[in-house]
Order: sequence, then C-alpha cells, then structure tokens
Amino acid sequence: MEWFAAPEYWLSRLVFQKLLALLYLVAFLTTALQFRALNGSRGMTPVRESVTWAQWRHSPSLLLPRRSDRLTACCAWTGCALSAALLAGADQLLPLWGAMLLWTAPWVLYLSFVNTGSLWYGFGWELLILEAGFLAVLLGNDRVAPPLPVLLLLRWALFRLEFGAGLIKWRGDRCWRELTCLYHHHETQPLPGPLSRLFHLLPRPVHRVEAAANHVVQLGVPFLLFTPQPVASAAACLMIATQLWLVASGNFAWLNWLTIALAVTALDLTPLAGDRAFASPPLWYVVVVCAATAGLLALSYRPARNLLSRQQAMNRSWDPLRLVNSYGAFGSVSRVRHELVVEGTDDPAPGPGTRWLAYEFRGKPGDPARRPRQFAPYHLRLDWMMWFAALSPAFARPWFDGFLERLLTGDRDTLRLLRHSPFPPDAPPVHVRVLLYRYRFTTREERRATGDWWHRTFVRELTGPTRLGGGPRGRT
Repeated sequence: MEWFAAPEYWLSRLVFQKLLALLYLVAFLTTALQFRALNGSRGMTPVRESVTWAQWRHSPSLLLPRRSDRLTACCAWTGCALSAALLAGADQLLPLWGAMLLWTAPWVLYLSFVNTGSLWYGFGWELLILEAGFLAVLLGNDRVAPPLPVLLLLRWALFRLEFGAGLIKWRGDRCWRELTCLYHHHETQPLPGPLSRLFHLLPRPVHRVEAAANHVVQLGVPFLLFTPQPVASAAACLMIATQLWLVASGNFAWLNWLTIALAVTALDLTPLAGDRAFASPPLWYVVVVCAATAGLLALSYRPARNLLSRQQAMNRSWDPLRLVNSYGAFGSVSRVRHELVVEGTDDPAPGPGTRWLAYEFRGKPGDPARRPRQFAPYHLRLDWMMWFAALSPAFARPWFDGFLERLLTGDRDTLRLLRHSPFPPDAPPVHVRVLLYRYRFTTREERRATGDWWHRTFVRELTGPTRLGGGPRGRT
C-alpha cells in the first residue's frame, strides 16, 4: 500500500507526538490548578450539576450528567499522567491498537473539559488541541509508517488555522491593510511577555514589514503546504519562524507551540534522520484511517465555507466533538490599553483618607515597575479574561461579580490564581473596588529615569467600594 504510507515522515511524526504530549500535559495541568476557582462547584461560574440527554448529546463530557470537584480533579490529574506517559514514549511500547487507545484517552478527557468549561474554554487553542489530538490517534506508532491521509489532514488543519487568521485580519481591521496594526499590537495584546516592550519600541518601518510578512505567511504560504517537497518543507519552515517570533513577543497559551507542532508534520526530515523500514499496515488500520478521513473531509464543508464568507466566524466549532474547527485571532487591534486594577481595604467606612491595597495578577499588568513575565504555553485563564473585562465590562458580567465576592470572602482557590494578595485568606478585605487605568509601555528615556516598564494614567472608578451583602455602597 504505497499510496497509504509515508515512511519518510517518521521523524516528523515522532516530533509532533512529543510536542503534542507536552502541550497536553500543560493543558491538563492548567485545568487541575485552576478549575476550582473558575468553574468548580463553588467557582465564579459553576458548571451545571445536571443536564438533559439532549444537552449532553450537544456537548458530550465524562463530567456530565453529574459533575463534582473530585471527579474533575481526578480527570485532570489522570490527563497529566497520561500525557506524561505519552511524552515518555509509552505509546511506542504498545501494539498499534493499544497506542491508538492511549492517544484517545487524553482527547476524551480534554473534550470533557472543553464541553463543560463555558467561557473559560472558549478560545482557539482549546479547539486546536482537540483537533490535533484526534488526528494523533490516527497517526499510529513505530509499528507502522505514518499514514499519508492523516498527514494531509494535519496540513489541512494548519491551512485553516493560518489562512483563517489571515483572512480575519484582512477583513477585520483597516490597520492590517494599511500595515499599521503592529504600531499598537505588542503593547495592547492580552498578556505581554518580557520582550514585548522591545518589540513595541522597534522602528515603525519594521512594524510595517512585520505586518506585510504576516500577510504573506498567512494568506499565501499555506497553499504551498500541498505542493511537492522541498517546497512544502520551506512553507512549513516559514510558518515555524513566524510562530517563534510570536512566542518571543507575547503569551498566547499553547497556540503558537501547537502551530509549530502541526508545521513539523509537513517537514521532510529524511536528510537528517534517514530512511526506516516499516511493516505493511494491517487492513483494519487502513480501513479505520480511510473511514475517519472521509468523515473529517465531510465535516470540513462548513469550516471551508466559513473561510469564504464575508461574515467569517473565528474560533468556532461546527460539531459536538470539536473535530474540524474554524480559527482566527486579532481581527481587530486595540489602539489603547486599558487595565482593571482591583483594590481592597479593611476600612468599614471608606472615605477620602482610606488606604487601598492592590491585588497583583500573575501575568496581567499591574504594578508599573513589574516587568511582564513569560508564562506560555501555560495558560492564565483569569488574567486573559481580565483583559476582556477591561475592554468591555459587560462581557465580564457573568463572572466578575463572583470574582469580587471571592476576594471579599478570602477564597483560597481564587487567591492562588493571583501573584499577590494584600489580605490573607483568614482576614479578607471589608470592601473592594475596581479602577480603570490607561497603560502604555514606557519610552527608553522614561525607563532610564523611573525604572518602570509601564506608565499608567487614571481614567475612572469602574466599581465603587463593594462589600458582602450589598448595601448603599455595594453591588455584590
């Protein structure tokens, strides 16, 4: 079955599988350490305890119809263990069917989290890890050569990811067409990294080159993935280089690293690794792969049509199992960075002389003197949502009041998500308030003079002093 097997991609498959296993481990660890405060039984947006069969069919999950924090924790830590086993190469020690089952397990577990995670799991990297994870089930192990249909499906996923993101930008904001979006992006992106300020301070002609190169890589290069080698490998290398640039310039969870993993599957690494001989694949495996390929191509109709639509949707799933999805990011770019600063006080009657103390987040800008940190591929879900809350307080309404309430009660799970709390859990504040500031990176002169990474300007009080139980001064 020469048409079915592509033995020259055996090392590409191995690198992809190792990267995916590592990112699975990060994703499960993110869930294990954060879910209680976000959507646990006492979280900001608690998951429904029971659902109907119709609802379960729309969003299948091992955590339903009855969910508990103990079950969620068990699934998350089990996912960590399975990911670690895959990273260590356990799949290569099993027969082919055993390896496929081993890769299926983390996919089912993470699908369970995404389908019950509500707004905390509503971003493109969640869908992408599920789509890539399902294709990894079909890739097999060292018992067989990499199947060509699955390798092409991985390129199709990469094509939709990059081309969809390129179209969203071109259609969404005129600054992308004018090549000026990167005058602002590095400063206003959700979670800047330690090098973001240096990227922002690059000369404007360099930013225009960045934007133009982005259009080339996202709108033109993806078509080259389906050309013969070495052109396909060159296209993949350009995508990898672009993603490494994004890794250096900000924090985007595991999106960039998973994109790199997908691009690796298009590389012909034979000159580095040499040829390997494989036995003929068993008939049942060929049938399973071909049937799955046909099914995934049928499911690709709506995502493909979405690419051509003027009302293109981004980061959308079209089936309950999240098998073939639509992607995109930064269709519009903010020109100004606003940040919410949350403060607390133990003063029972706040007034002009009240001393307010600020909560510090792990990744979100707060103290102007604190340098942005690198967290990706680890995902700070609360910090990311705080960026949206500053853009649109109405967007944050489903969870933000619950967040303030948990600060007022000294909830330990919530405080663990923060870098610093000025109040210990057993002595929470009496009141909290939320202030809106405008942030910008300091210039080189300002940095030398003050040592600060950020300059901030007070805009307004977004939420006045709030206490438990409401009252004249509170909203909670």
